[in-house]
Formats: sequence, C-alpha cells, structure tokens
Amino acid sequence: MIGLIDTEGGCAEWTFPAEPDAVRVARRAVRDTLRTWELDGAFGDVATLLVSELVTNSMRHASGPIGVRVARLDQATLRVEVSDPLPDPPRERTAGPDDEGGRGLQLVACSAQRWGTARGRSGKTVWFELAQPG
Repeated sequence: MIGLIDTEGGCAEWTFPAEPDAVRVARRAVRDTLRTWELDGAFGDVATLLVSELVTNSMRHASGPIGVRVARLDQATLRVEVSDPLPDPPRERTAGPDDEGGRGLQLVACSAQRWGTARGRSGKTVWFELAQPG
C-alpha cells in the first residue's frame, strides 16, 4: 500500500495492489483516517462498507492497482473515490434473492447522497458523497 494523508487539507489517498487483502487494508485505511479527522462517528460505518464494495468490484473486474481517495468537501460532506485501470463504467444490476453478487452499486446508490463515475486517462473512478446527518 502506498498512501498519503493530508490532515490539514482533509484529503487522503492510497494505491493498493489488486490482491486479496486489498479490501481489508482499504477499509482499515479509510476507517483510521476518519478517526484521525474525528469523522468516524458520522461517516465511518457507511464509508467503510461502500469502500469495501467498490474495491471488491475493482478486484473482480480489473487487474491493476486500485486507488482510493477520501476528501472532506466541507464540515458536513465526505467524498470517496475508488479508481482502477478498467475504462468500462460499472453497471447497476438487479440481483436475485439467491445471487452472491450484484448488490454493491445498489448499496452505493441507496446509501450515498450522490454518486457517479468518471473516465480518466487510464481507467475510471467511481465516487460517492456522504452528508453528515443533522
């Protein structure tokens, strides 16, 4: 894992190899960063759940490094981005009751204030924003 945390500017980013423990390590990095920023109570559980889903999707469909970026947009809004080298945007699909996968983007869509995708020079980024309740 390669990482950079800017506690003053409210931004942290990491690059993870597409290996089995990337999901666990990404989840911990996000949780620890939110704790450092004293935002884990407001965003911790939802942010780590959605990061887990998006990093898992990247590992399943892409074969390169996975980038994770967390930024405080203001005191009440958090933006999280997960990038990978696959240029194709993810597709939301309806999972059946017995399907083992297919619910990640549904979770993002239901839990985030806003979400979307962006094409980059070498892949794509899936992002979501969470608003602090209240």
